[in-house]
Amino acid sequence: MVAAGGNHTLLLTEGGQLWWSGDATSGACGLTSTAETQEPVFQKIQLSKDGGENNATTALVAATWEASVIVQNDGEGKATKVYSFGAGLKGELGLGELLVRSPSATLFKEFPPTGTEVVDLAGCMGHVIAVLSNGEAYGWGNVRKGQAGSPEAVIHSPRKIEGVDFKVTRAVCGKDFSCLFGAPDSGKLLILGSDKWSIKSSAPETMPEWQDVGASWGNVYVLKKDGELLAWGRDDHGQLPPPSLPKLSKIAIGSEHVIAFTDKGDVLAWGWGEHGNCGPQVENNDVKGRWNVIASSRFIPPGSKITGIGAGCATSWVTITTG
Repeated sequence: MVAAGGNHTLLLTEGGQLWWSGDATSGACGLTSTAETQEPVFQKIQLSKDGGENNATTALVAATWEASVIVQNDGEGKATKVYSFGAGLKGELGLGELLVRSPSATLFKEFPPTGTEVVDLAGCMGHVIAVLSNGEAYGWGNVRKGQAGSPEAVIHSPRKIEGVDFKVTRAVCGKDFSCLFGAPDSGKLLILGSDKWSIKSSAPETMPEWQDVGASWGNVYVLKKDGELLAWGRDDHGQLPPPSLPKLSKIAIGSEHVIAFTDKGDVLAWGWGEHGNCGPQVENNDVKGRWNVIASSRFIPPGSKITGIGAGCATSWVTITTG
C-alpha cells in the first residue's frame, strides 16, 4: 500500500514493514540521516532511536501534506497503537496543540478508546479520519470546512464524528471533504465538508455493492463489485472515468489522477498528468476522456507479475513481483 504526502511517500508491505522515500525535511519520513535523504530510493523507516515500534507490525498508514500517521499492532495483534510524525501547524499530527513537529513517531494517548481497534485510516492535505472496529469514525486536523462534522474548526486531537446513522467501515479524504462508507453491501455513505465540485450534491443516495473506494483532492471513486468504476466530482483535467473503461480489479487514486488495474492485466492512467504521472502521452498536460496504458502484464519478463499499484501527489507506482 502507498500513502503519499506533498513530497514524501510511504510504502507499507503485506508483511507490515514500512518504507519511505522523498523529502524527509518535515520529519514525515521518520528519523533520517543526511546521507539517506539524498538517496532517491525506498528505505526502511526508523520510527524512534531505540523503541520497539521500529520492529512492530504496521497495519495502516496515511499521510497529510507534511505528516504521516500509522497504526501498529499491539502485543495481542490488535491495531490499537496510533503514531504520528512530521509537521502539522493545524492539528494534522493529532497530538495536541503544543506538538506541531516531531521526526520520531509519537504515540497517541487514550486513542483508540479501550476495547476498539482502528480498521481504516485516511488522510488528505490537512486532515485525517480514523475508523474504529465499533463503527465509529474520528477526525482531526484542519477541518474548518466540516470534514469531521461539527463544530467546524482546527482539531488538534481525535474527535468523534457525531450524527452518523450507520456503522462506518471505510473512509476516504479529499481536500475539503471526507466520505464515510458503511459495509460494502449496506448502500450507506455520508459526505462531510464543502460541496465544492458538487462532491456532496452529485453523490448517489445509495451505494452499489463495492470492493474498494478512494478519493482525489476533488473526487470520490467507488470500484463496484462487478469491476465497474463509479465516480463523481471534479472533471476539469479528465479525472472522471473515461467512456468504455474495461472492468477493473484494483484502483489507486492520486491527487488529481487515477491508476487502475484491469482484469486483463493492464495498468491504466488518466486525469491530470502534468508531471508524467499518467505516462508520456498527454494533451495540455491532461489525459482526458481516454486512458494511457502505463504498464502491462503482456510486456514484462516471463514469470513476473503485476501485484500492486499506487498513486500520490502527481506520482504513480506499479509493483512487479519477479519469479
